[in-house]
Amino acid sequence: MTLASRITRTPRAFAPDLGRDVLSRLPSLAPEVAALIEGAAGSSPYLKDLVERESDWLEEALADPEAAGSAVLEGLTDVAPDELNRALRQAKARIALLTGLMDLGGVWPLETVTGALTDLADTACRLALRAEIAKAIRAGKLPGQGEEALDDAGGMVVMAMGKMGAGELNYSSDIDLICLFDESRYGRDDYLDARAALIKATRAFTTRLSDRTADGYVFRTDLRLRPDPSVTPVCVAMEAAEQYYESLGRTWERAAYIKARPAAGDIAAGERFITALRPFIWRRHLDFAAIQDAHDMRLRIRETKSTGGPLSVPGHDLKLGRGGIREIEFFTQTRQLIAGGRDDSLRVRGTVEGLAALADAGWVPFETAERLTAHYRAHREIEHRIQMVHDSQTHTLPAGPEEFARVACLAGLDPEELKSGLAWRLAEVHELTEGFFAPGMPSAPRDPEVDFDTGICRRWPSYPALRSQRAREIFERLRPELLRRLARTAKPEEALLALDGFLSKLPAGVQLFALFEANPQLIDLLIDIVGVSPALAGHLSRNAGVFDAVIGGDFFADWPGAGALTADLSDHLAPEADYESRLDAARRWAKEWHFRIGVHHLRGLVDAATAGQQYADLADAVVTALLPVVTTNFAKRHGPPPGRGAAVLGMGSLGSQRLTASSDLDLIVIYDPDGVESSEGPRPLAARTYYARLTQALITALSAPTAEGRVYEVDMRLRPSGNQGPVATSWSSFREYQTSNAWIWEHLALTRARVVASGSDGLARDIETFRQSLLGRPAGARKVLEAVADMRTRIAEAKAPAGVLDAKIGAGRLQEIELLAQAGALIAGEPVRDVTGGIAAAASSGWLGGKEARSLTEAARLMWSVIAAMRLLSATPLEIESLGEGAGEFLCRATGMASIEDLQIALETAYGESDATISAALQPETRP
Repeated sequence: MTLASRITRTPRAFAPDLGRDVLSRLPSLAPEVAALIEGAAGSSPYLKDLVERESDWLEEALADPEAAGSAVLEGLTDVAPDELNRALRQAKARIALLTGLMDLGGVWPLETVTGALTDLADTACRLALRAEIAKAIRAGKLPGQGEEALDDAGGMVVMAMGKMGAGELNYSSDIDLICLFDESRYGRDDYLDARAALIKATRAFTTRLSDRTADGYVFRTDLRLRPDPSVTPVCVAMEAAEQYYESLGRTWERAAYIKARPAAGDIAAGERFITALRPFIWRRHLDFAAIQDAHDMRLRIRETKSTGGPLSVPGHDLKLGRGGIREIEFFTQTRQLIAGGRDDSLRVRGTVEGLAALADAGWVPFETAERLTAHYRAHREIEHRIQMVHDSQTHTLPAGPEEFARVACLAGLDPEELKSGLAWRLAEVHELTEGFFAPGMPSAPRDPEVDFDTGICRRWPSYPALRSQRAREIFERLRPELLRRLARTAKPEEALLALDGFLSKLPAGVQLFALFEANPQLIDLLIDIVGVSPALAGHLSRNAGVFDAVIGGDFFADWPGAGALTADLSDHLAPEADYESRLDAARRWAKEWHFRIGVHHLRGLVDAATAGQQYADLADAVVTALLPVVTTNFAKRHGPPPGRGAAVLGMGSLGSQRLTASSDLDLIVIYDPDGVESSEGPRPLAARTYYARLTQALITALSAPTAEGRVYEVDMRLRPSGNQGPVATSWSSFREYQTSNAWIWEHLALTRARVVASGSDGLARDIETFRQSLLGRPAGARKVLEAVADMRTRIAEAKAPAGVLDAKIGAGRLQEIELLAQAGALIAGEPVRDVTGGIAAAASSGWLGGKEARSLTEAARLMWSVIAAMRLLSATPLEIESLGEGAGEFLCRATGMASIEDLQIALETAYGESDATISAALQPETRP
């Protein structure tokens, strides 16, 4: 395809005679190409000069522009050091001419134009740096570094920032660089000499690029983005830079590093540096506080550059002014900063790519992203035409009519057409972005109609979350809306006390208050939670980051199931740097999903049975994902697990897949050494010791408190021989014990056992096959029921119910129904795990009537609904009299009752009928 056929637009010549004049140097051009050059040279004195200087090269280059551009850069590689400065300047002229023409003719899209300019900058930095490092090595200024160090510049790296980092250089752009060096390359005694040499090399290579000679210049360089530029040298040790960002780094520096890229020198060291800075750039939790920082930065720029006035296209700063390029970049980067810590798909460098990623992730509406992308591309193209006129690093549209007309001609438009089109685009960009940075607040907020206790409100500034000035400022903006929404609750004073309790326990407030300010819909959720569930509110105050999940993911999507959860958690753990980081990541992840289940239950999106299944799925996922993490870490010291590895059995509520919001995990660990006596590793252990310590490591991983809290409490008392037995049981010992020595209560417990995680599919299958075989042989009914009756008596003597809402412990309550169901499964030889299945088995065996079975099943459903709701409401038992309005409404909704009084009657009736049924079933004369 010829260049003539690829031209899609043609600039107009502001001075046609000047355009025609340069064509005399290029007599063989096709008419379309000639018109392109005539328009470009007739409107841009800079391009006219380049065409005249490079006419011999240009005619051949236009036959294949892409190949010509590549050849220019490739040709620089073989240039002698003393010719490099001149060669770089000629390359700059040729690339500028080629990209200018391809841009004006619509042959190359914006990304290709900016990419070609960035490739030139990368090549120039690489070669200029190499030349200076070579000088330093030859002079012996870099201790311990020989010619081989040229390939990685003796540990120095040039970080491309801003538009260069993102591959978005504009036509006459400066290049923003940060120069760093890897101090670990040098010994303590050599550090200062190496540092001095690299600082000198930095000054020299940037001078090579920026000095204007008779051949022009390559790139103006700006080193002011480095840490604390007023006091630091132009080349900074990486360790010092890391310490600066960790302790003093600001939001604008985080935004700058979104686009950062190692461009020359020690690329590997530069990548390691970027990786080390990830926690600084990408915050763990959603960072809506960044919005205020970005907004403040915008206001400072407007004040400093005087770009905040009314929109007038002539004289308008297309980069920094209202509706300009920087508005789109700030909008994109701030959104990336907010959510990029949670979603690594947002960690892209380019503005257009960033908008697309934000739209794909649901952070920006697709239509908004598309419109901003179109305006960004259009703005950048006009920016290029402004700069093409005189090769000036300016972004301001000319104020004078003549110069404005030149820009319009380069754009192929008449001045009024350019003016009206820009006015529309600038206004729409401002409209789309301003609301994000400065959302409209009610100008005169009404006081709530409820006369709240001002004494409670007055103590808020003394709380830890409100001690910083910034937190107080954000909270004061939120306060009227909080009080208005509290006023709309059923019992406002009660809700105010609950909110006060939440605020008093909150350790920090800036991030959370900024989150609420940017997402006011979350305030309703907060009010719901603090007004209904003190337990969930307490969890929130300690783990406010779980709110991230509400707006940062598919919080209200369908439940994914245990398999998808396990895969998701494994993906979250994989990139973490070390074992402790993985444990912390597992805690954060689990808390978010735990919170999701609780909110869904609280708001009636799922019932108690579904919530119980979901809590169990979550526990399955955590244990399944952590087992290989724990095993791999343990194996580093003691070698891989000997034999077939270990399997984790979930017992009790976990085994039957019905947990509450506060359930512990009842676990048993079974291992199979399969004839292998010990592990093989740096510190080998006998198989029994290996698995005992591995089990302890797993328990610690699940239950030990870290900075992120704990995941679960773990109870191992259901293992063979209880607390007296080893924490891990061998497969052969487990079979022998269960077959010959187990108590009846242990076989009852086994009815609910389930392999949750295993290092070996074969071992898991063997355990379940054995369980079904053992329990599939009908047990002696009289012996089983005698044991159940004895257990019932001992439980009753040990603990009394804590009130009518304590639906678990007591005569006729859920624990007794569950015991009866387990007995039914054991007697019938049906190894079912759930209560309904066990009761059905009891009926099928003939010792429980059909009517009684149905009554117990319905009673168990009601009691479970109460237990699940109560565990969400409070960590301690509650009496009906102490329930708040919101808690009472939730409890009625969760159980399907019209009122608390109806619930109380239903529970008392169910307890009495179940007690009678169970007592009758366990009477000696009625036992089969």
